[in-house]
Amino acid sequence: MKGHYLLGPYEALNDGRIRFLGNRVHGPIDDVRKMEVPVSRFLGRVQDLAADRTFANIARINHRVFSAAHAHFAERGALFTLLPLVTRMISSPGAVHGKEAISYTTDTSPVALSWFDLPDPAFLSESSQIYLELALAQPGVEETYSVYNSFRLEESDFTHLSEFHHIEFEGRVSQQANLDCAIGLVGRVVRDLLDNEEEALAHFLSPEKMTELASLTTPSAYSHLTFREALDLLHEDTGEDRFRRFTMEGTFGSWEEIRLTWICGGPVVVSRFPLLEVPFYHAEISDSDPKVAHNADIIWPGYREVIGSGERIGGIDELAAKAEIFQLPPEDYAPYLQTRELDGWRRSSGFGLGWERLLQGLLEMPAIWDVCHFPRTHLALKP
Repeated sequence: MKGHYLLGPYEALNDGRIRFLGNRVHGPIDDVRKMEVPVSRFLGRVQDLAADRTFANIARINHRVFSAAHAHFAERGALFTLLPLVTRMISSPGAVHGKEAISYTTDTSPVALSWFDLPDPAFLSESSQIYLELALAQPGVEETYSVYNSFRLEESDFTHLSEFHHIEFEGRVSQQANLDCAIGLVGRVVRDLLDNEEEALAHFLSPEKMTELASLTTPSAYSHLTFREALDLLHEDTGEDRFRRFTMEGTFGSWEEIRLTWICGGPVVVSRFPLLEVPFYHAEISDSDPKVAHNADIIWPGYREVIGSGERIGGIDELAAKAEIFQLPPEDYAPYLQTRELDGWRRSSGFGLGWERLLQGLLEMPAIWDVCHFPRTHLALKP
């Protein structure tokens, strides 16, 4: 393992603990996995907003993230697209429709609700990705993006909220160009924050940390590994035989992601995950054995995944076969399959950036609810 570097909120210890290292707002925490959702603190959020400069600084940082993202996509000619938050086509449906067939899927279930008098439930969107793909059917639209709320029916913990925000992109580009766009977005956000919000950043980070942060504005800061290579590094580092298995189950959670960035000494791009352990729409790497997806996650240093990306399935036959494996209701996903039958349809790639995730890693905060003005967890809808 390389020596300690300045960036990142967490350290993955040999005994399985995840230690929060502390920043200028919060002191160290021995094991963030033991943190409970502080519902009582949320009840005092109005007073915190009025008295604590932390949230005012987060507000300025959020505004800069928003403006930087729009500028990044505008310079590419990508079009912002208005999308629904209520849908029958969820983007990561393994856990709700295909769980019996693929019990080890890492995807999470959507939040269901009744929609007027319709007999079937609707779902709150957990990603805009499918609708961004539909938007590419419009003549002359080559790239599109969205900035929206997302919902997950999962218990909140130190890096998960039940409602959060996504910055998502979809374009007629290769996966490599898509990944370049994603890394470029992170670089643009960091650069704009350092140039315009130094005072707000200094509330959380020391001058040394901000100097190190500046190094993430260039693609050369990122290590690139396949999932197999990542497991091999973890096995070499820990000696644990579980990393010999080519699966995400029990081998690639929060502890492992954090540990991997310490091994590599910075942010890591991990690609080629097991095909049936990622969302159904990811394309397969041709002739791969075992079968892997043409996808990649970006892991923030000393933290977790902040961006998921991938190339989409291009052909109707391949997409229909994958939909059957995941047991997707044909009547719900018909519009998505129809796009592959359009004249001139071309394969696309896209990514989603978790806004609060990026902010937590960047500001080195102990828990994700600490960077959210109005956190929504499985235990609280307050304030």
